[in-house]
Amino acid sequence: MRFFYLFIIFFISLAYFSIAASQKSAFLNNNGKLPTAEQYQGPLFNLNHDYPSTPIQSKKNMPWHLSIKNKLINKTNASIYVEALKNYIAKDMKNLLFNYKKWSSHKQNWYNEPWVFSLREPIHGMYVGNENIQKNLFEGTQLNKNFSTYVLTYFDKISAYTLYKIWKKDAQKPFIEKQNTQFSENSIIVKLAFTTADENSWPVMKNALAWPLYISVNATEGLGSNAAPKLTKTYFMQLDIIVKDSKSSPKTNWIFTTLVYDYMAKGNNIWDKMIPLGAQWGNDPEIDSTRYPNAVLNETWLNPNAPKYSKMTLGWGGRLAGPNDGAVNNITFKENGKNIFKKNAQNSSCMSCHGASQWNPKKPEIGLESSIFPSPTNALTMKENNKINYIESLSPASQNWKKWFQNKRGFEAQNTESIAFDYNMVIPFLSLPAFYTVKTGKKHRLYNDSFEVSPP
Repeated sequence: MRFFYLFIIFFISLAYFSIAASQKSAFLNNNGKLPTAEQYQGPLFNLNHDYPSTPIQSKKNMPWHLSIKNKLINKTNASIYVEALKNYIAKDMKNLLFNYKKWSSHKQNWYNEPWVFSLREPIHGMYVGNENIQKNLFEGTQLNKNFSTYVLTYFDKISAYTLYKIWKKDAQKPFIEKQNTQFSENSIIVKLAFTTADENSWPVMKNALAWPLYISVNATEGLGSNAAPKLTKTYFMQLDIIVKDSKSSPKTNWIFTTLVYDYMAKGNNIWDKMIPLGAQWGNDPEIDSTRYPNAVLNETWLNPNAPKYSKMTLGWGGRLAGPNDGAVNNITFKENGKNIFKKNAQNSSCMSCHGASQWNPKKPEIGLESSIFPSPTNALTMKENNKINYIESLSPASQNWKKWFQNKRGFEAQNTESIAFDYNMVIPFLSLPAFYTVKTGKKHRLYNDSFEVSPP
């Protein structure tokens, strides 16, 4: 569930950032590449950065608390919890999804992160989530082409107060201190993910909600970032809802939930057909899923009725991760003095990825000190050998690997010199590197250590 994140960076243009620097605006709505009136006549994305400047108080007992009778979340009650969370955001999300002409994030109090304008396409403000997902990950689902995903993140009014603490009103300087990077209790962050694969490319997308985007990257059509943008239909595949809930999840203080599209599910509309894939509230650190791949997890719940395709990219040992999240990769690692290659290895999960969220304010040119995967370096480079992409990894289940699968609270950084970002990856992975690049005129290393487009 990386809320968003792997293959997006490499196509950012340094020249564009130089232009943006002269504009001195953190809140541009899009990358400046607009469709003509003949191509598109609907509303465009309008970034909401009117962050609350004081904490928003929430009820002591929220609907998701009441749904499980104020008990701890567990594998028995997790399905009820997820449904309560989905129902809580339903009215606003339905408006966003089905009534975009009347959608107003300002009126409905949903907010967006600053400085990411060069990534955003203009219609819905989405950016590439995963540039090229390989069709071989979904064998048996009739997927006949690779696909790209596009994602969009919204912060509710409780979580948006943290955006204010970090960025204030003008976002011209980040205030990176421990007390500023933590989210308030009951904060909610949502991420919507759309795929470029239609039902002709992937039958599981039959009758899926289509959003028009003005985009270049489209692995389904074999197009990369150098292609001219064009109006393209994309299809609603995944919805992530994460909530700060120390009452229900005291070990990590967060609960990650993922919903996926199931065209065969009961219901009257697309919202009804977004069903839970599962929930995760911990990393099950005591379970060695390499040595015991069939060991039962205690801190991930998976919906037995979730569609087949959605379960094919789960994380290490079946820990929660959705089809957009990139938790399955080709990896190489050293073990007993030998170099080992493993194809389509489970090497991440929602919480293991987001648990690495941090920033070193004394070394902003480095910033994110750990990779979002278990890796011997902090680089994010996907390497290629004989046209096979792979990631340099730590040995699965080794002591260093397990650093990514701890149960820790959001103020505990993975590296001692860094400030933890409370399981939020958008700010240290996107906003801060973009800010650094604009302000210094130098590409941040995250834009250099980036994945390349795989051959279609």
